[in-house]
Amino acid sequence: MSAGVPPVDVMSYADSHVHLASEAFTDDVDATIDRARAEGARALVCIGESPAAALRARGIAARHPDLVYHTCGVHPHDAAEWDGARDAEAVREAVALGAVAVGECGLDYHYDHAPRAVQRRTLQAQLDLAAELDRPIVLHTREAEADTRDMLHSAASAGIRGVLHCFTGSVALAEAGLAAGWYVSFSGIITFRNWTDLDLLKLVPDDRLLVESDAPYLAPVPNRGKRNESSWVPHTIRRLADVRGTSPNQLAALTLQNTRTFFSLPDA
Repeated sequence: MSAGVPPVDVMSYADSHVHLASEAFTDDVDATIDRARAEGARALVCIGESPAAALRARGIAARHPDLVYHTCGVHPHDAAEWDGARDAEAVREAVALGAVAVGECGLDYHYDHAPRAVQRRTLQAQLDLAAELDRPIVLHTREAEADTRDMLHSAASAGIRGVLHCFTGSVALAEAGLAAGWYVSFSGIITFRNWTDLDLLKLVPDDRLLVESDAPYLAPVPNRGKRNESSWVPHTIRRLADVRGTSPNQLAALTLQNTRTFFSLPDA
């Protein structure tokens, strides 16, 4: 696998949320990472949305220590499987071994794979861990705005930092997140023809803005419908830069630095 930094004429960027531990990348995860590096990726945050995925994410990060970082948490789809003692210890161990955040966790009232009360309890347990371990939260929220706003208020009071990942919510929810001191991350969804909320893309201040692939999901135009990967994040950056009236290289540099700041990553 290659090493070093991309050529000076390549956009340097971060992918703040990618599921490299997914089975979708089983056969070519290292080649996928090398493609991202060649496109200019300088930081990839590999999400461990379950203890098992977190173990795989840690192994991937160990093979690419200058580029890939990992997290550990339990996704709301699997909230009913949360075992307080076992899974809390798994998160603590992951953080002791370098995990940069707790999550992906949150609330998903669209699919309701777990009862909503169970989702809320599992999220609260992970928020408590984030406070205990002094790590940020990576939050998934879908069709759960009222409960998410309540959580944001409590998290702000407790000094918990977080990011509203792959944001597709309302302006009111984005404002609640920003008021809590959180970041907002946009994915390839903003390149889709049916994305019309341009004001939302302008709302997030420069110092709270992140970009992500959420790969293998949500490939941006012109690759919509394919397996997504981190090397395609520049398409999202270009769209966001166009809406915000800045250059892609400036927005890439800005969101790269924000990713490093939010996750406490080392500078290159």
